[in-house]
Amino acid sequence: MATQLQEAAPAADPLDVSRAALYRDDAWHAPFRRLRETAPVYRCDNSDYGSYWSISTYKPIVEVESLPDLYSSEAGGITIADMPPDQTVRMPMFIARDRPVHTGQRRTVAPAFTPSEMVRMSPDIRRRTAEVLDALPWGETFDWVDHVAIELTTQMLAILFDFPWADRRKLTFWSDWAGDIELVKNEETRKQRLAHMYECGAYFTGLWNAKVGKPQTPDLISMMIHSDAMAHMDTHEFIGNLILLIVGGNDTTRNTMSAVAHGLSLYPDARAMLEADPAIIPNAVQELIRWQTPLAHMRRTATRDTELMGQRIAAGDKLVLWYLSANRDESVFGADADAIRVDRPNARRHLAFGHGIHRCVGARLAELQVGVLLEEMAKRRMRVVADGEPERVAACFVHGYRRMPVRLERY
Repeated sequence: MATQLQEAAPAADPLDVSRAALYRDDAWHAPFRRLRETAPVYRCDNSDYGSYWSISTYKPIVEVESLPDLYSSEAGGITIADMPPDQTVRMPMFIARDRPVHTGQRRTVAPAFTPSEMVRMSPDIRRRTAEVLDALPWGETFDWVDHVAIELTTQMLAILFDFPWADRRKLTFWSDWAGDIELVKNEETRKQRLAHMYECGAYFTGLWNAKVGKPQTPDLISMMIHSDAMAHMDTHEFIGNLILLIVGGNDTTRNTMSAVAHGLSLYPDARAMLEADPAIIPNAVQELIRWQTPLAHMRRTATRDTELMGQRIAAGDKLVLWYLSANRDESVFGADADAIRVDRPNARRHLAFGHGIHRCVGARLAELQVGVLLEEMAKRRMRVVADGEPERVAACFVHGYRRMPVRLERY
């Protein structure tokens, strides 16, 4: 009987790009290349996350993102993982809401990321970046992710939320639990994840209550309190939006800052060009974000029957938009799309921040933080050299690093 059951089990799909091992082992390039070449809109019927459409090239992703009423963020959520059918708790966040709710809630937090706010925050970002770099050990191996990427992003999040400074590493802890969609495959880890999200919500509820009735301040919690769109959120919606802002603020910047060390070590010619001409730092920031693509995908759900690049999509179908693959689309970024070219003329066209109404609200801040890091490294003539293979996140959502041994050199 066991043999018959084994024989009846469906074979693994080599083009199922949701497999965590592909990202843990950095082995995702080949299957995505094949998808882009042969099936840019591909139905995968056998995965740990059920059936889904893989959208792997630039053009159809832009089409889907440009039609938010046809391809909903709310109907099924924003990740490939479905909500367990027995889970009654929902934690809605504005990135996973459709219009008009999305519009009002996004408008509430957007003032924290305006150009004028970037100007206001720049001196503090530069000061803190300088302090972190000046504290790094020369002449020995250390973990770049922990010492630089996590430290700088948690500091920034603490400022954005007016979060107690001594507890700021809690933000990284909650972000790692929230962003790891692999945990939903196991009932025990799913419950642990939910418990940590409630812990996060309880902590922030205390911060919220302390600000109620007080004059508005520039932090995100105060902005929510003083807005019509978000002032009356229930507990679950409050937690959901906190998770969105924490994961969004943490993973994009943290993993691109890690790519500064890892990616430039892999492409020493690009690093040498950057070291010789700091004026190209703004373009290098875009290229590093493109190359890393800190969130590998977003998910949409079709609200009615439609067609996409000749494929018939049924109402209720799950579409997974692989930003990671679109940012390597040879038809857009050239035959060398897998490489880092700090002078790539169209690097800014990347889709790492998404496209359309759901484009990352904090994109300017992420760009600013990574740019300041490169500028402060250049002032110190600091070169970061990989000293061993990084440990990568084993998941198909957050595309990043757990640890990265490096050493410093002067150039």
